[in-house]
Amino acid sequence: MALKRSFARMVVAAGLLFLVSVFVFFNSISGTALGHREAPPPDFKDFLKLVENRNINVLSGVYVPNVLALPIVQQPAGNVGYVSGRDHEATQFTLASQYGNVGLLAHNYLSGRFFENLEVGEEVRLVYGDGKVEYFIITEVLRYQAFDPDSQWSSFRNLDNEDVLSAEQMFTRAYAGDRHVTFQTCIEANGNSSWGRLFVIAVPKSLSFEHLIQQILQ
Repeated sequence: MALKRSFARMVVAAGLLFLVSVFVFFNSISGTALGHREAPPPDFKDFLKLVENRNINVLSGVYVPNVLALPIVQQPAGNVGYVSGRDHEATQFTLASQYGNVGLLAHNYLSGRFFENLEVGEEVRLVYGDGKVEYFIITEVLRYQAFDPDSQWSSFRNLDNEDVLSAEQMFTRAYAGDRHVTFQTCIEANGNSSWGRLFVIAVPKSLSFEHLIQQILQ
């Protein structure tokens, strides 16, 4: 049990560094939204063919009807701060997997701009390399201001209800708990591309109604 708690603390500590470093690294790159008109996502059957690679149990794509269709790449071993620098691509967050959950990352000036369009009630489809599809429903959209965007120990203020979370609480809120998917990107404001954090959370489709009822009752 002690080893389990120690491992959990190590994961959270690494996550705290991630919360700030993953996006600050690219602050020198312009966060200006792309000027061209976005093409609609492809048909789901066509997307499946695009991302299938025969790798069993390895995520290869994420699809939200009428919103996004992104291939998923993995972080290099030992580099939990890595996020793809390519547009129309998401990165799976290794540390979220330690909790049995799925974290999907993107810079807000690249694929993260699609995360801003995700809404409660929408269906999320995770595609694995062997063609397996896992279905989720979005239940929460969380927006936080980072009091000190350049610090890994920054506290975060919920923009909807003014609740304040420590860095550790923020990481746990986003990535621990029962199985779910978390989309994460930064919120740009006041000329700072890392001013805040956006987390969009989706739970397994079979549990989504129960989860929504619990949220209403809280």
